[in-house]
Amino acid sequence: MHRSIYAFVIGYSGKRKVIGGKGLRKGFVGNMEKRNLTVVREFVLLGLPSSAVQQHLLSVLFLCMYLAATLGNMLIIATIGFDSHLHSPMYFFLSNLAFVDICFTSTTVPQMVVNILTGTKTISFAGCLTQLFFFISFVNMDSLLLCVMAYDRYVAICHPLHYTARMNLCLCVQLVAGLWLVTYLHALLHTVLIAQLSFCASNIIHHFFCDLNPLLQLSCSDISFNVMIIFAVGGLLALMPLVCILISYGLIFSTVLKITSTQGKQRAVSTCSCHLSVVVLFYGTAIAVYFSPSSPHMPESDTLSTIMYSMVAPMLNPFIYTLRNRDMKRGLQKMLFKCTVFQQQ
Repeated sequence: MHRSIYAFVIGYSGKRKVIGGKGLRKGFVGNMEKRNLTVVREFVLLGLPSSAVQQHLLSVLFLCMYLAATLGNMLIIATIGFDSHLHSPMYFFLSNLAFVDICFTSTTVPQMVVNILTGTKTISFAGCLTQLFFFISFVNMDSLLLCVMAYDRYVAICHPLHYTARMNLCLCVQLVAGLWLVTYLHALLHTVLIAQLSFCASNIIHHFFCDLNPLLQLSCSDISFNVMIIFAVGGLLALMPLVCILISYGLIFSTVLKITSTQGKQRAVSTCSCHLSVVVLFYGTAIAVYFSPSSPHMPESDTLSTIMYSMVAPMLNPFIYTLRNRDMKRGLQKMLFKCTVFQQQ
């Protein structure tokens, strides 16, 4: 999804009202004629609007960001797997979040870098739908995992005596499996609906990957049902995790204020600080994409905003958890020390 979807939907709805009955039928006849003439079999990803030199510099920058995000998140997964003290629900969810962030960035960045370096900006219709499917899956999985991690912190702070019983391993595995199922079904729904549309006009996408809104703008079919599904299903999956996170942290802060000792308050806050920082980073950049004013004549601003939550946030998450979490730092030191000793032997 893209933040200009709202402006696009408003324009689309207004256009339907203006042209009315005969005009609407005439428009569909014209679209049918175009459909018989040309059928889009591939798309052109324009990427960031810049000169060739700037694009090569950007490709190096994005490649470095991608490598930093991938290596950092792989380090988190390895640290959690190595240190038995980190085998708890909180770090189980964190390892899944790190895995999703690796997949998230891998969905868009390698394709963009290859397109810039080779000068080939085309992507097949099947490849575009595949990229769309995985992008929707991973961005929703990121959001839902942050929601589950907020619930985990709520149980740990507000109901510490019941934490072991409530957040057992079986429940954690079931939660993650359920989240994967929901995100895949949601992504599959949008992908199938897009596959049913006809693309018979322009095949130029003003973006660096196949996002939902640019594809809808290129379609010459009636997209009213697609728009309805975006608002009904997509809106639910976008708002529900954020509302649950806000409620969880509202209850957490209410419980923290009731703690009398300063040390107890600091301990409770420290267990949430890393996760809260990641939530602010992810949703702050996502809100900047979806709800800030957008101009249809400035697609580069949309592209840059998308980069913030799809590339910058996954890159910074490992630094937040390794620099601000004592357990993670201790586990990382143990693992690096063990690797050093093993190499010396």
